[in-house]
Amino acid sequence: MRQSDWDKVIEAATGPAAEYLHSLPDRPVYRPADPRDIRALLGGALPAEGTDPVEVVAALARDLDPYVTAHASGRYFAFVIGGLHPAAYGAELLATTWDQNAGLYAVAPGVAIAEEVAADWSLELLDLPSEASVGFVTGGQMANFTCLAAARNHVLGEAGWAVEADGLQGAPKVHVIVKTERHTTIQRALRYLGLGDATAVEVPSDDQSRIEPEALERTLEELEGPTIVCVESGNVNTGSFDPFPEVADAADRHRRRGNPTWVHVDGAVGLWARASADHQHLTEGLERLDSWSTDAHKLLNVTYDSGIAICKHRAAHRAAMSVHASYLMHDPGHARDQMDWNPEFSRRARGLAVYATLRSLGRAGVAEVVDRTCSLARRFAEQLTASGEVEVLNDVVFNQVLVRWLSPDGDHDAFNDHVIAAIQADGTAFFSGTTWNGMRLMRISVSDWATDENDVDRAVAALLRCAA
Repeated sequence: MRQSDWDKVIEAATGPAAEYLHSLPDRPVYRPADPRDIRALLGGALPAEGTDPVEVVAALARDLDPYVTAHASGRYFAFVIGGLHPAAYGAELLATTWDQNAGLYAVAPGVAIAEEVAADWSLELLDLPSEASVGFVTGGQMANFTCLAAARNHVLGEAGWAVEADGLQGAPKVHVIVKTERHTTIQRALRYLGLGDATAVEVPSDDQSRIEPEALERTLEELEGPTIVCVESGNVNTGSFDPFPEVADAADRHRRRGNPTWVHVDGAVGLWARASADHQHLTEGLERLDSWSTDAHKLLNVTYDSGIAICKHRAAHRAAMSVHASYLMHDPGHARDQMDWNPEFSRRARGLAVYATLRSLGRAGVAEVVDRTCSLARRFAEQLTASGEVEVLNDVVFNQVLVRWLSPDGDHDAFNDHVIAAIQADGTAFFSGTTWNGMRLMRISVSDWATDENDVDRAVAALLRCAA
């Protein structure tokens, strides 16, 4: 075996890594950059001759450091992007070092069992059916794709059509119901699955972006045949939760009328509410539905990339994802082959960081992270409202705050974009914008386990300074 000077490569990577982690409390969260400057550092022609790996790693750490966004600083509030839990970081170092192809138990038995345990713990923590199937995927997009692939398999199978074997040409029409305030990953998944996003039936959302149950009921009464309904646990703008008991009741009535029906929950943001005694009420009735997706790299603060797809109907999930070949070594039934539950073939040991984080936090630790991030979101809303400079437009029930900065000249949309640009250039904290109900707003997402009251207070002071 050819040897490398691993010690020097590790030192070249871990030295700057440690410096970065120690810099997080005071590091600017974001530095605006010209892409031409970054290309000048990294680009050019492909080298004709090689460079020592130690030099490559050292140069990469040096050149990219100014352009790294500090997601784990405790002051990143744009998008719903979690920070970095130490247990997840350590597990990720091991996963990269071991470099396991985690598709089959036979290829990498250790990480396969770690992922199996992480799946069981996730179901227990989220209080979902213990017999449900779990797939660890790259994020909310592929979790929605995986669940909706299983949904398509299930409802068409109940209608007598084997979509995995025969495809969609000539298949019964699948009615897909979405709400107006759905996440774009649902639309994209429908495109991937050949169901089409433009053909989905849209049901109105209320003033907090929740699906209107009466409108859903009327829509279902007008449809016949295989049906998939998509709802949400934690809206990306308002943080709201759909009325799951009413949705489940409507789906049950639709089934009793003879229509194969599956309800999927996009829980990328808010499925973790089920881990908290103080917030579990937001998800009441959700367990009656058919599939659930979430991101571990949001509130659980697992390293990127990490999403979870969960299905009540194991057979449909496995049929939609699994593949067999004569040269593969499938386990005869004593252990879990990961490729049976996700759309990847070769894959990294993604479940290892989930396992490590859950083991480190435990049930109480996960609940504390959920409760604290939600409390800090309320702190944002209270302080900004008290300033008289903004309106908070959503009911702050979870970790999301929708803010409208009030302009003296009445052009609130332009002023919101001005404040967002100013705070991003300031570097103290990072926020982003959104368009909701026709208004340009600033969205605050509190998702980092490391965020504390001081981070919120610093961010509020910087916002008010930028607005002034």
